[in-house]
Amino acid sequence: MQLIAHGGAGSPPDEPADRQAVLDEAVACGAEAADPVAAVCAAVRVLEVDPAFNAGVGGAVQSDGVVRTDAGLMTADGAVGAAAAMPGVCHAVEVARAVMEETPHVMLAGERAVSFAEAVGVETSLDLWTDRTRERWADADPPADDPETHLQWVRERFGDDEGSEASDEGTEPADDGREADAAGSDGAEEPRRADPHDHDTVGAVARDGDEIAAATSTGGRWCALSGRVGDVPQVGAGFYTSEAGGASATGAGEDIAREGLARRAVDLLERGADAEAAARIAIEEFDDAADGDAGIVVVGADGTVGEAFNSPAMQTARARSE
Repeated sequence: MQLIAHGGAGSPPDEPADRQAVLDEAVACGAEAADPVAAVCAAVRVLEVDPAFNAGVGGAVQSDGVVRTDAGLMTADGAVGAAAAMPGVCHAVEVARAVMEETPHVMLAGERAVSFAEAVGVETSLDLWTDRTRERWADADPPADDPETHLQWVRERFGDDEGSEASDEGTEPADDGREADAAGSDGAEEPRRADPHDHDTVGAVARDGDEIAAATSTGGRWCALSGRVGDVPQVGAGFYTSEAGGASATGAGEDIAREGLARRAVDLLERGADAEAAARIAIEEFDDAADGDAGIVVVGADGTVGEAFNSPAMQTARARSE
């Protein structure tokens, strides 16, 4: 079994060693699984319960004060499942797996997805908040409960290119990794910085022989309109797999969805690139076409493994078992 997992592309974390230890635990757990689907789900589950990542517990809060989770999963033979906009569900990846294995559909969303999760034995009605997210939400000056106020609040805050919440998991905008000046010559205020804990959408790709699977899971994006669904559960955007290999993407969700980042990386595999080249070229092409940050991990059917990102940081872990 080959396995690579990521903890999101974004700004450098406060405690990288602690987060790396969780990623190492995730891939160690996944590498002992029976098959690639079980492997990616096992790895992602470890990350979904850790509030250092933006998936499950500690996820981003939408404009109505609700944490909603999304996930997607795909195999080399074209089986796919996704689930989106689920309040109170930590293990979104298990809901995506159940959609893939138990239904004729590709995606379920919202309260009905939560009901389905409960029916198939995935725990629901969980408190996904942490002390940190409660504090941040209080500081965000939440909007009054009417649609127009919500929309104006989101317009002022979502995807702020000055650094408040610049990517699908609160990452900062790319600027060759340089810090923004504290103030210009005119004494302008320092731009708002992304919360360094907003790392990030998580994901994993695994291969065992001819079997390949990719999964991605997220708590969304801070200051999004309630009900917003980003790239993560969209096939070809946040995740994609074919007989040539699989990919899991992370970063600025709207840009990733528009560019079809995960599918682009797998297309490169299908055209003969190895995983490292596919990851690098996919991110280079993304960087040329979009303004946001992104990262991707890739596993090829030939056994190659690759990763690339245009953000200041992206932590990954790899494991292999015989």
